[in-house]
This record gives sequence, C-alpha cells and structure tokens, in this order.
Amino acid sequence: MKIVTLTLNPALDKSTSIDRLQAQKKLRCEEPLYHPGGGGINVSRAIKILGGDSLAVYAGGGTVGQKIEELLEKEKVDQQRITIKKTTRENLMVVESSTGNQYRFGMPGAKVGKKGLEDCLEVIKNLPDDVKYLVASGSLPPDAPDDFYGTIAEIAKSKNIKCVIDTSGKALVKAAEMGVCIMKPNLGELSTLAEKEEISGLEQEEVAKKIINEGRADILVVSLGARGAMVVTKDTIEYVVPPTVKQDSTVGAGDSMVAGMILSLSRGDALLDAVKWGVAAGTAATITPGTELCRKKDVEKIFKWLSEK
Repeated sequence: MKIVTLTLNPALDKSTSIDRLQAQKKLRCEEPLYHPGGGGINVSRAIKILGGDSLAVYAGGGTVGQKIEELLEKEKVDQQRITIKKTTRENLMVVESSTGNQYRFGMPGAKVGKKGLEDCLEVIKNLPDDVKYLVASGSLPPDAPDDFYGTIAEIAKSKNIKCVIDTSGKALVKAAEMGVCIMKPNLGELSTLAEKEEISGLEQEEVAKKIINEGRADILVVSLGARGAMVVTKDTIEYVVPPTVKQDSTVGAGDSMVAGMILSLSRGDALLDAVKWGVAAGTAATITPGTELCRKKDVEKIFKWLSEK
C-alpha cells in the first residue's frame, strides 16, 4: 500500500434538499444521502474512484463511527479505524432547490482523548516500509495539540515517507515549522503561512517562494479555486488552469484534487502531470451534486483537455 491517509476529525456527511428554507416552519426535506467525510477519508474515497488504492486511518467513535466504517466498507476502501469513546460528529448540507443555494452546517468535532491521539501516533510509527505517501488532511479534533500534524510530519520524515499536509490555521503553521514534503494551501491558508490578513495575486508567487526557501515545504500546490493551481518548487513556478465548467457543488473538490495528485505521484508521474490530474479531479468534483466526489470519466476528460494545452 503506497498511500496512507489520516483523518483525526472525520464526519458523517448528510445531504438533503428542500424547495425553500423558511423560519419557524416545519420543513419537509428530501430523503437524505449519507457519505463518510473528513479530509483524509475523502482523499481515500476519491483515490478508489480513480482506480487506485490507499489505507484510510481515522479516529471514529459511537454509532456514527460505526456507520462511517460500514459506508467505507461498501465503497471497498481499505481502512483502519482507531476507536474512540466519544461519538463522531455529523455534518449537514441542505440545498434550496428553488434558488440553488447551499447551506452547510458543520458540527463540533469529537474529542479523541489522550489514548486515541497516542494510538494515532503508534499507527504512523508502525506503517510498513512500502508506504511512500502519508496524507494528513482535515481539521484537528478539539483536544489535539496545534503541533500534532507537525509531529506526524516528523515521524513520516524519519521513516522516509513523503508527508502531505492539507489543513488550516495553527495546525498548518505548526506543521510547516517542522517542514513537510507537500502542502496544498488555498490563498487564504497561504496568507496564514505568510502571517498576513490577505495576499494579492501579485504577491502569491513571492510568498510561496519564501515558504519554500525557508524549508517549510519542498513543494507547494496552491489551490486557486476555479482558476486551478499554482505549483511552486525551489526552481520553478507553474500554473495549471482548468476549463470553465458549470459548478454544482464545491464540497470535496480540494480532497479530490489531493487524491488525483498523490495517486499520480505514487505511480511515478512527473510533478506537473500529477498536478494536472489533481486539478482535473478537483474540477470534476465541482460538477457533481451535493457531497458526491469526482467521477472518473469526468476526471479523464478534463485531464485530456489539460494535457493538450
């Protein structure tokens, strides 16, 4: 198994639709759809969709944790659940069909507990030698220290595993202090790393280069939303710009992007080709409804378009 994903703060994503949201009324929703969610879990699910394999390691508790396990089993995603005492959270997304507006309700994460955090570290310390990439993705649970991803990155480095970090806030800053192989910030997260409230398009290259030169990452793949991605290494800055598509939902686009990129790298592809796969997968995820991730045929079609440019 070349790729392992880690999700410390997973969720059961529930999505439904209604004609119109109205206050003080009993609202009749459509039958809900359930998907296992959380950064690393979504990355593993998208890798499976794209024809690859990975091991999804995650902390899950209670009946919701059990439901996530069952759903991953149904999708044939290899998994290792670290059982915790607290019940894993559920998130809700409601689409107002009359307007197309999306309302996303994120619940607080469950505390993993001291033993749960220690168990997560033990799993990473004992990963087999054939693991090449570790994707630590998503937010940290409320009781995890800010430098937890940094500790994960340090363990990965000691095992010669390339660590990919996709998170935000203090967790991102602390991980960067340790130095990671690949980071996938968006412009807001790049601003956080630069300790600025916001950065302009004119500054983004300079800021990214500074982060690389300071040794906080070997590779930065900066997500630019509908404008694709900026790829920054010590020697190069390149852009991958996708075709314009009609977006249905942006849920899971970032995770799909990471999945396409890391699966491609694990197969020995060049970095720019891998980012094209990532951008294709991320773009494909925006044309699917609700919490659905990318579809393989869409990804292949968009990648072909990118490769011919």
